[in-house]
Amino acid sequence: MNFKTAGESHGKALMGIVCDYPSGVPINKDLIDHNLARRQTGYGRGGRMAIESDKVEIISGVRKGISTGSPISFMIRNRDWDNWKDIMDPYPGKGISHHEKLLLDPRPGHADLTGLLKYRLTTIRDVIERSSARETAARVCTGSIALCALKEIGISIISYVDSIGGVCMQEIPDTEDRGIIERIEGSEVRCPDKTKTKDMMAVIDDAKKAGDSVGGSFRIIVKGLIPGLGSYTEWDKRLDARLAYALMSIPAVKSVEIGSGRASGSISGLDFHDDIFYDRKKGFYRKTNNAGGIEGGMSNGEDIVIGAVMKPVPTTAKGKTTVNIPTKKESMSLKERSDVCAVPSAAVVGEAVTCIELLDAVQEKFGSDSIIDIKENLANYLNYVKSI
Repeated sequence: MNFKTAGESHGKALMGIVCDYPSGVPINKDLIDHNLARRQTGYGRGGRMAIESDKVEIISGVRKGISTGSPISFMIRNRDWDNWKDIMDPYPGKGISHHEKLLLDPRPGHADLTGLLKYRLTTIRDVIERSSARETAARVCTGSIALCALKEIGISIISYVDSIGGVCMQEIPDTEDRGIIERIEGSEVRCPDKTKTKDMMAVIDDAKKAGDSVGGSFRIIVKGLIPGLGSYTEWDKRLDARLAYALMSIPAVKSVEIGSGRASGSISGLDFHDDIFYDRKKGFYRKTNNAGGIEGGMSNGEDIVIGAVMKPVPTTAKGKTTVNIPTKKESMSLKERSDVCAVPSAAVVGEAVTCIELLDAVQEKFGSDSIIDIKENLANYLNYVKSI
């Protein structure tokens, strides 16, 4: 599958088109809306979340709740559009003059300055609107559509926050624990540890009081995968590379790791690499998972474990030192309504982009036209694997 998104942060709507999606998949609108709502939650989110209540409107490619194989198009309306019509009107000669709203004090850490130079724009407003993380709502919608297909073949995904500011969870939670999802979703920062949740919220409160922002990290775990997704034969077919690309495309994500990630460099080969075992019921398996479920650019049948680090949000209430573009004089960066912390939201976006890449890899291996083809080809492949 492949997709495109369009729309601005304060425009009429966000839109998306999903192509090469298999037919015959039940498209669960409630699941999509639920994930859109999860993206909007999280302690430290800004005032925009009090305005928006994201819901998907599916326009094409789905009939009677089932995908048809045609491109799926959708729209997520921006309720805040009503407050921005004069500024964001796409037609000239209406409302407030464009030149009365020039924004020329770029924010350090954002796309503002480089975007204005690259596209020869006259105001950073045109950069802000598309580079905004608001676009990720369209990717959450797309990822949820991908998840509908993955669920049909037994693949599931969870995410949780393991650090905000200087507060870190040291232990990886037991994902086999039936209460893990409830604890994650019940936490205001998507952290399964109640004590750490309170500590993280306190860090966010301190940042808000100081007019500052904080970043952190999250982890994604994918279960139910079969070995053989991705490939070692070409650099751009490696599953870990494709997942890292997808995660790095999320605004403010600065680092991605698979499995033990950065710690791998300080572990000896004998201790790091996951020994292979065999059981008649399980088949080939590992007792450890330092590789994070990927070896040689391919899934190995174990859980895929991904970690990502998000920098602090560039827009702060206090502002940062910058330079006014036309005058070249020192000034303070733009202060616009923004989040103090968006790590919990980024974790949900991380789930979505992971689902997109995984479905793409599934379709490469088992076919792309119909979910029936995928299931039949998958069953044949699993029979082969069991026969080895």
